[in-house]
Amino acid sequence: MLSYKDKIDISRLPKHIAIIMDGNGRWANEQGYDRIFGHQNGVISVRETTEAAAEIGIEYLTLYAFSTENWNRPQSEVDALMELLIDTIEKETPTLNKNNVRLMAIGDLSRLPGNAAEKLQRCIAQTSINTGLALVLALSYSSRWEITNAIKNISNEVKEGKYSTEDINYELISKHLTTNTIPDPDLLIRTSGETRISNFLLWQIAYTELYFTQTHWPAFRKENFYEAICNFQQRDRRYGKCEEKK
Repeated sequence: MLSYKDKIDISRLPKHIAIIMDGNGRWANEQGYDRIFGHQNGVISVRETTEAAAEIGIEYLTLYAFSTENWNRPQSEVDALMELLIDTIEKETPTLNKNNVRLMAIGDLSRLPGNAAEKLQRCIAQTSINTGLALVLALSYSSRWEITNAIKNISNEVKEGKYSTEDINYELISKHLTTNTIPDPDLLIRTSGETRISNFLLWQIAYTELYFTQTHWPAFRKENFYEAICNFQQRDRRYGKCEEKK
């Protein structure tokens, strides 16, 4: 039986894939463990998906790792997530370099604990010269925070005379988002059966193809990733245009 990887048309790959990694807690509960066990196993899925993306030539992979709303979770879970983040980033840096993967991060990074922020920036610096896949971690991120922050910055620049209100357009707003150096996603994957966007890249996904899977994130593997790409390649992306008659 052919793998979904064998069915992928390499000439029509999505340039940027974003993933809402959902279901860690539910998966752990189904196994009879606490939520942290799910987060720990979710790291394996991050590794598998990153490898899969790099292997076939995806240029950008954005993972929704921690939202601004996640700060409202029980402190014990937040602390455990931050510790897991620090350990994972430190351990995975040599592998990222080996696979020519460049790490990036978007979000309100000023809210990260000092130790986590320091190690994140160190890994970003150590992988900055890599030319393969760009792995983008969305940390302490939400679209409403991002768009609000962009509006504040544009408003200040209008006051300073750098722009007039007539200059405000799609391009200027996009320029002030944390994703200003990253192309909009072609494909957004959400795991664990939920069919909502959860405040993730709302501006950027205006014409993104959405793919929802029942698979919980800790069980998500390369074959699941390839299946999503095959599904994407069956879509007819018209960007609001009418289908041409043959």
